[in-house]
Amino acid sequence: MPDLLTLKEAAALLRLSERALYDLARARRLPAAQLGGKWLFPRAQLDRWLVAQAEVAEDAQAAPPPILAGSHDPLLDWAVRQSGCGLALRAGGSLDGLAALQAGEAVAAAIHLLDPDSGRFNEPAVRDLLAGQPVVGLTWAWRDQGLLLAPGNPLGIRAVADLARPGLRVIGRQPRAGSHVLLMHLLAEAGLLLEAIGFLAEPALAEDEVAAAVAERRADAGFGIRAEAAARGLDFVPLVRERFDLAMRRRAYFEPALQALFAFARSTAFAARAARMGGYDISETGRVAFNL
Repeated sequence: MPDLLTLKEAAALLRLSERALYDLARARRLPAAQLGGKWLFPRAQLDRWLVAQAEVAEDAQAAPPPILAGSHDPLLDWAVRQSGCGLALRAGGSLDGLAALQAGEAVAAAIHLLDPDSGRFNEPAVRDLLAGQPVVGLTWAWRDQGLLLAPGNPLGIRAVADLARPGLRVIGRQPRAGSHVLLMHLLAEAGLLLEAIGFLAEPALAEDEVAAAVAERRADAGFGIRAEAAARGLDFVPLVRERFDLAMRRRAYFEPALQALFAFARSTAFAARAARMGGYDISETGRVAFNL
């Protein structure tokens, strides 16, 4: 085709009627020029316009619901409620959060996934599971992860290897939770198989459920965050300092819901709450952790 198309040629290219194309040209809704009473259409600009229309349609179709999926974090839960950001929480574990983000079922995913090979948090998992997609990760907080134990630690549990003691009851997490992935890594480093641990039949689905199981003596130990141990008056043995991120497509960061959440996270009320809960470092909250 020539560089300049007539009305008939452009209509054939776009598979529109000549009347529909004429109306678009008159309304200046696509690249066109009227010369000597005839409409002409620059082929290169028309191609770019067509690509842009497809991208706009794709973006509109893929607009995710205002859901924050993924890992459970009590400080995040509180901030979502207090900020009035309008996000709905769907806790199901870090890997489920990334799956929801990939499927367009969530606007963001809360994640804490350690890559054992590099020692880095979250970015390697996002690269693997959302390869080629424009995803940014913003730090929510650094958290202390470790062993939650009965007050006074009557069984003298000091390390992850102690979880393999015969008869010890351990409350685990669902397989797609970041805490489960991290615990499996720590057990492997200690030379222990998963089968060596006396996990309860039903895993905990959230951080507070781990603490509740230990506090209610249904379990002798659990793996979770310092904040939940403090909330229940439990002993805590720190093992890992981890980074907890919110991953999202870049354009989603500028949506009102996430803007409201991160604006609230810069408030004095947020800082005071994190300090009272314990086990959080919020000095990097809102900072870009990775940009893919």
